Amino acid sequence: QQSGRRYNLFLKQRLRIDKRHQSKDSIFFRDGVRRIDFVLSYVDDLNKEWEKKLERRKEFERNLKKAGLELETEDKKESEDGKIYFVKIHAPWEVLITYAEVLNIKVPIKENDIPSMVENPLDCMLAPLRLPEKVMHPEPDYFTAPFSKDKQELYLINDESTFFSPSMRNRIVNYILTRCPYGTEEGKKKFGIKRLLNNGTYSAAYPLHDCQYWKKANDPNCDNERYTLYMEWARFLRFYKEQPLDLIRKYYGEKIGIYFAWLGFYTEMLFLAAVVGLICFFYGLFTMDENMSSKEICDPAIGGEIIMCPLCDRECDYWRLNTTCESSEYSHLFDNVATLFFAIFMGIWVTLFLEFWKRRQARLKYEWDLVDFEEEQQQLQLRPEYEAKCTQKKKNPVTQEMEPYLPITSQAVRFCISGTTVLFWVSLIIASMIAVIVYRLAVYAAFASLMENTQSLEPISGLLTPQLATSVTASCLNFVIIMILNFLYERIAIWITDMEIPRTHMEYENRLTMKMFLFQFVNYYSSCFYVAFFKGKFVGYPGAYTYMFNRWRNEECDPAGCLIELTTQLTIVMAGKQIWGNIQEAIVPWICNWWGRRKARNNPENLYSRWEQDHDLQTFGALGLFYEYLEMVIQFGFITLFVASFPLAPLLALMNNILEIRVDSWKLTTQYRRPVAAKAHSIGVWQEILNGMAILSVVTNAFIVAFTSDMIPRLVYYYAYSENEDSPMSGYINNSLSVFQISDFPDRNKPKMNPGNFVICRYRDYRYPPDHERKYLHTMQFWHILAAKLAFIIIMEHVVFIVKFFVAWMIPDVPSDVKAKIKREKYLTQKILHEYELEKLKEKLCHGDKLASEKEFIATEGRMELSRAM
Repeated sequence: QQSGRRYNLFLKQRLRIDKRHQSKDSIFFRDGVRRIDFVLSYVDDLNKEWEKKLERRKEFERNLKKAGLELETEDKKESEDGKIYFVKIHAPWEVLITYAEVLNIKVPIKENDIPSMVENPLDCMLAPLRLPEKVMHPEPDYFTAPFSKDKQELYLINDESTFFSPSMRNRIVNYILTRCPYGTEEGKKKFGIKRLLNNGTYSAAYPLHDCQYWKKANDPNCDNERYTLYMEWARFLRFYKEQPLDLIRKYYGEKIGIYFAWLGFYTEMLFLAAVVGLICFFYGLFTMDENMSSKEICDPAIGGEIIMCPLCDRECDYWRLNTTCESSEYSHLFDNVATLFFAIFMGIWVTLFLEFWKRRQARLKYEWDLVDFEEEQQQLQLRPEYEAKCTQKKKNPVTQEMEPYLPITSQAVRFCISGTTVLFWVSLIIASMIAVIVYRLAVYAAFASLMENTQSLEPISGLLTPQLATSVTASCLNFVIIMILNFLYERIAIWITDMEIPRTHMEYENRLTMKMFLFQFVNYYSSCFYVAFFKGKFVGYPGAYTYMFNRWRNEECDPAGCLIELTTQLTIVMAGKQIWGNIQEAIVPWICNWWGRRKARNNPENLYSRWEQDHDLQTFGALGLFYEYLEMVIQFGFITLFVASFPLAPLLALMNNILEIRVDSWKLTTQYRRPVAAKAHSIGVWQEILNGMAILSVVTNAFIVAFTSDMIPRLVYYYAYSENEDSPMSGYINNSLSVFQISDFPDRNKPKMNPGNFVICRYRDYRYPPDHERKYLHTMQFWHILAAKLAFIIIMEHVVFIVKFFVAWMIPDVPSDVKAKIKREKYLTQKILHEYELEKLKEKLCHGDKLASEKEFIATEGRMELSRAM
């Protein structure tokens, strides 16, 4: 009996394998003909809301069938875990052509006969970077026109099943799903798959990948585009190859395609900035031995004889200047003449990047049929959430149709709540930054005292100064706070944007983008702004130090300047963010998917269906690309706003982006469900943010060179105060340090001990000595340097802005050949449409009202003549 039971179980499993053999790893219905365009899944859990969810599903699926979609359900017994139902959705030809017209989808009418661009003579050199032509251009280039059901014979319809690409099909089905009603609750009409996902009626909704990423599908009808993308694009070993943008756009849609086009272009442009930054760094490295300032600091006869005032009150001792020898040498790597050149160069590079991207974007708009997308975007319907929550209606002055709207009073209240919330969180960041500054001030004295009195730290005391130790630990603490605040604010930003009820999807994204960017800008850059523009600027002088909250003495810069500390801060925050970002993007989804698939690995592969495999992947949400853009724009800020302090920042960004492209492509191809295809003609509001940061970067870099680096004081000394013609910079260190008489110390500041019986100590400032009638007041040199700094800022800003605007004016946003192609395509499309209409009218003349048809024929022919003349 037991053996008979085992045999029956074997037969049942064998029958199950045979029954599903065709469709388990297929993207078609059981008939092998109808393509699966979308999949819904749900778990039939018997809780208190089970009946309500069942009614919603029945009504929703009934309405989907009314809309013309075809459904096929996989019982939970057929699923891998025996718990999940899968509803497969197919859009037949009649549904596709109906909604293609609604969505204004452009389809081919004639193969493009415009000659391609002239071959580049460097193409043979770039051959190793190229991908095969079939991968780069998976389908021919066509002239296109918006689809119309009445003109089907005009379009190049060779096969109805393949005429609309899978990305177009899932976009159409998603449009229906987001607007399909499922009943009335609490007197309100409820609709949309998003609400059903939120309330747990369905557990997932997604289009299918076309095959497994590591091998081709057995089905000969499958295009295997996912496999091609993985082999040619998503593997790190292909990092030096160009990206197959047309294939990305065909598989994932224009919105994802334009992101990877922008990221690739940004990475290419970073190569030039990285090379120039590397040259500037090597200049600093090779001229390190020639730096007179660090020579004097390190010289025992000069730096060794200069006694510096204590770094903190009471506990700290007097110290010799040559103890900062190594840190002063390293500061020359970034604080030299090349810094000024690089700051000006990056101001121009930013403009070139933005202008050339506009040209690249214009070319993509033409190639991807997005030229008239602005008008099309306005015609698309409102967000389903907006339609559901806005109960009041008014007449649209353009369409003359009644549509929902949000009263101005409700908008005002929502904006007030939203603005107050954003201000509160920005204030929270500033408060956290002040807390980090207090930490710096509190531990600075401890580090100073520890390093002066601990013999074991003597070997590294030259490199690890109290200022640097404080800066490194504070930067790490600041980075941890940044990550925690980011995690919390992301959820708050989405909540308050939902509360505002934006009208369209574009409006929703733009509002969320501005909120998140404002927060991230303050969060990531506030510490860098503090080190660059505030640290060491409000210290006072011995005997009259300034204090925060009347308790902690303000920080001083290193004798070699604050620039090396800004470099440290920038490196830790920038590198930390990039490393953490890649861990979040690659490792976390991989671990989640591995955990989710651990049971499936025990079953035969032919029992693990295509829809189940995709169900076990992570969801690439509506805001998936938003986070990718945000990450890159924050990085763009690091390499532009503070680049004068760290010429290697573009090189770090370049190495990160080479990895980022492959990590993003790998996770999208292997770790995430296939996203619903969406259209976009540009990078949206990010373009304006980049423009704003480009202008701000000129100002910040001018201030960094003027106030954070030592370049201007050195130049003033070189031209106005140097007394040695043979070595103009000798004596600069002595000149930049003022004298303080130790007996003038008040009890609050005076060190407990003075074992050397020093009479005077030195501090970094330009003030009169104690024996001068203007004792401890600023000298004339201080005012000369301040005037020079302000003059430099004005001159640098004006020079860079003039060059920027001239370059922007010189480079047209749309290439001339693209303009010509757009005009040519419009002309030919109109001609084809007019010829089609003439043929129709000729047929009408033969069969119908001759007088009316003749007049219509003459009018149409006249319109064609006008079009030719134009």
